[in-house]
Amino acid sequence: MGDYVRLLAYIRPYRQRGLAAIACMVLGAVTTLAVPWIIRNIIDDVLAAKNLFALNLIALSILVLFFLRGVFSFGQSYLMSYIGNRVVIDIRNEVYRRLQHLSLRYFDTRKTGSIMSRLTNDIGALQTAIVDNFVNIVKESVILIGSLLGMLFLHWKLTLLCLVIVPLVSFTIRFFGRKLKKSGRTVQERIADVTSHLQESVSGIRVVKSFFREAYEIERFRTINENAFRAAMKAAQQESQLSPLIEFLAAIAVTAIIWYGGWSVIEGQLTAGELIAFLIYAINLANPVRRISSLYGGIQRSLAAGERVFEILDEVPEIREKENAYDLVPMRGKVVFDDVYFSYEEGKEVLRGLSFSVEPGQTVALVGPSGAGKTTVANLVPRFYDVTAGSITIDGHDVRDLTLASLREQIGLVPQDTALFNTTIEDNIRYGRLEATAEEIRAAMRAAHAEEFVSRMPQGLQTPIGDRGIVLSGGQRQRIAIARAILKDPRILILDEATSALDAESERLVQDAFERLLQGRTAFVIAHRLSTIRNADRILVIDRGRVVEQGTHDTLMAARGMYYSLYTMKEWEKE
Repeated sequence: MGDYVRLLAYIRPYRQRGLAAIACMVLGAVTTLAVPWIIRNIIDDVLAAKNLFALNLIALSILVLFFLRGVFSFGQSYLMSYIGNRVVIDIRNEVYRRLQHLSLRYFDTRKTGSIMSRLTNDIGALQTAIVDNFVNIVKESVILIGSLLGMLFLHWKLTLLCLVIVPLVSFTIRFFGRKLKKSGRTVQERIADVTSHLQESVSGIRVVKSFFREAYEIERFRTINENAFRAAMKAAQQESQLSPLIEFLAAIAVTAIIWYGGWSVIEGQLTAGELIAFLIYAINLANPVRRISSLYGGIQRSLAAGERVFEILDEVPEIREKENAYDLVPMRGKVVFDDVYFSYEEGKEVLRGLSFSVEPGQTVALVGPSGAGKTTVANLVPRFYDVTAGSITIDGHDVRDLTLASLREQIGLVPQDTALFNTTIEDNIRYGRLEATAEEIRAAMRAAHAEEFVSRMPQGLQTPIGDRGIVLSGGQRQRIAIARAILKDPRILILDEATSALDAESERLVQDAFERLLQGRTAFVIAHRLSTIRNADRILVIDRGRVVEQGTHDTLMAARGMYYSLYTMKEWEKE
C-alpha cells in the first residue's frame, strides 16, 4: 500500500478539512452502530414491559439519530469531494510541471496520446481512490471496529467463533488484490491506446481522407476499442469473483451465530433482544468486510493508474543543470563543436567527431543529404540533448555548465514544422517575449512581413488561428513563427528549413527580413533551397555526421565536391 500512502500524502495541505470529514464519517458510523442497541431495548424493555413512554422516547431518538446521520453524511460528502477535486488538480499540475521539465528524448520515445491519457484517464481514476474509496474505507472500518466491540460486549464466546473466518477472508482479499492490480494496469494501458489512436487519427484526418482510409481507421479503432473492452471485462470478472467468496465466508459466520446464539437463548444465557442486536452487529461486521474487499479491488485498479502517474513524477530529466551551473549573460555568440559524437539510440551514431567553430555574428549554412545530422546540430546548440562525447562551447563555456534559462533565452529557433498554439495571432507572437509591448509585436510582424496579411484577418491580431494554426496558410504560419523569433531578439538564431513553406514572393520578403535580423547575430541556417544559403558567410557540408567541406558558395562550387553535386542534382531548388 506504499503507493496509496503516497497518494494520500497529497491530502496533507487540506488536513483541516480532512479531519473534519473524518469526524463526520466517524459520527455517521456511530449513528449506525447505535441502531442495534435501540432494537435490543425495544425487544427486551419496551415490548416485554409494554412501556409506552419508553417507546415514544425511542421513536423520537430514532428520528434525531437519522437527522444527525444525514447532517454528517452531507458534511463528509461535501468535504471529501472538495479535497478529492483539489488533490486531482494538484496532481495534474505537478505531472504537467514534470512533463515540461522532461527532456525531448522522453517525448521522442512515447506516443502523445499515451502521455495525454496519463493526465486525463489515469489521474481521473485516482480521484475515485482518494474520495470514494477513502471515505468508504474509513466509514466501514469504524463500523467494523464498533460492531466487533459491541459483539464482544454482548457475548465474547460467540464473537470468537465468528473471528475464525478472518484468516480466510484476509487471504482471499490479498490473493485477488494482486490480480486486480495487474489487470487494472492493463485496463489503463488499453484506455491509453484508445486515447493515443484517437489523437493520431484526429490530428492526421487530412491524410486519412486524402488516402480514403476512413474504413481502415474505423476498423483499427474498433479493434483497439475491443481490446480495451476485453481488458475491462477481465478485471470485472476478477472483481465479481471476490465479492461472492467474501459473502459466502460471511454467511458461514452468520449461520454459526444463528445456531449458537439460538441455543444460548434457549439455555437462558442470552436474551432475545441481545441475540437480535448481536446478529445486527454481525451483519454490520460482515457488510464492511464485504464492502472493504470490494473497495480493495477498486483501490488496486486505481493504484495501477497511480503507478502510471507516478512513473512520470519519478522520471528523472536527462538534461539537468549542474548544482554549480551559472548564467551566461550577455552572450557574444561564438559556438565551437569540438570532436562531437551523438546518437539518439545506442550504437547508431548520428554525429561522428564533428568539429567546427562559428564566430560571433557569423551566418553558417548547414547542407548535406537527408540524415546527415544537420537538424541534430540545431538540437544540440540549445542543449535539447547532451553530446555522447566531445563538447559544445559558447563563448568558451561548455553548454553543460550553464543554466538552461540563460542558454535558451538567448537562442531563437524557427523549425521546419511550425508549432503554433490554438489561440490568437498576438498570443503566438508574444510567446517569443511575454512582456513585449503591442508596438514591439507590430515591429516584429513588420520585420517578418506578416503585418499585411494579419491586417486582412477578421479580427486582426486577435484572430484565433485554430489547432496548430490551421486557419493560416503554410507561408503565413511560417511568418508568424519568424515574427515570434524576431521578438525574442536572440543572440544565436537557428533556422531549420525556416522558409520551406513560403512561395517565391513570400520568401523574398522574409529573406529581406532575415538579412536585417541576422546582422550582429550568430546564425545557423539549414535549408535545401540554394537561394537561402548562397549569401551565408560560410557553408558547412555535413555527411554521415562529419564536416566534409566548408567554404563560400563560389569556393565550394569551384572545388566540385559534394556541394557541387548537391547543387547540380537539385536544379529545381535553385530559385
